[in-house]
Amino acid sequence: MADDKHADAAAGTDAGGEAAARVAALDWPRIAADMDAFGVANTGPLLSPAACEALAALYDTDRFRSRVVMARHGFGSGEYKYFAHPLPDPVAELRAAMYPHAAAIANAWAERLGTDPYPPTLPEMLARCHAAGQEKPTPLMLRYGPGDYNCLHQDLYGAVAFPLQLVVLLTDPAEFAGGELVLTEQRPRMQSRAEVVTLRRGEGALFTTSIRPRRGTKGDHRVMMRHGVSRLRSGTRHTLGIIFHDAA
Repeated sequence: MADDKHADAAAGTDAGGEAAARVAALDWPRIAADMDAFGVANTGPLLSPAACEALAALYDTDRFRSRVVMARHGFGSGEYKYFAHPLPDPVAELRAAMYPHAAAIANAWAERLGTDPYPPTLPEMLARCHAAGQEKPTPLMLRYGPGDYNCLHQDLYGAVAFPLQLVVLLTDPAEFAGGELVLTEQRPRMQSRAEVVTLRRGEGALFTTSIRPRRGTKGDHRVMMRHGVSRLRSGTRHTLGIIFHDAA
């Protein structure tokens, strides 16, 4: 446990007030415009290299509630782990700092689609989840080695879901090849569109969890999106995934 505490503390030195300040300083009008146009947006830097290294070091500790080996379930190849409560401070703080900005985008979408709005703060969103019996934390860390990949999917864990989620690259891209974030958009009566996202260490991608609005000639309509990770050709890749709803 001493190593666990050391890694958590090292990450916390970056991700306390500094992470919140970085989130507030992001170009949110540009992010919202990219989300509207593509269903995904590069956030820009969220964590320092030191914080990324410290978070990645948590992977082999006991900070997690479950481990998923993707090949066992037909999800792909590689593995990921869901954090247990309490979440590491950097993860909890980044999740809370990102949520109100993501909620503003989500509520603009809800208005366009004529659906119910989302709570303005993360505690209110989690209270909604817990009232529906979804109490398991969903932030996770993913680890890929050579040949690993993640099939296209959606991270839905119950009746209550938030329409946006975040991934942060923790590994220097010079240390691996491949492993790009891939999103597909299934458009009504049209062929699907793909989007490929590359990140630098510490950068995040905010993207659509499942459904987003798309403006057409007759107004807004729903399009379905899925995401995955392309085959890693060499090296090791760690990412932090932040999902804003909890699981049943």
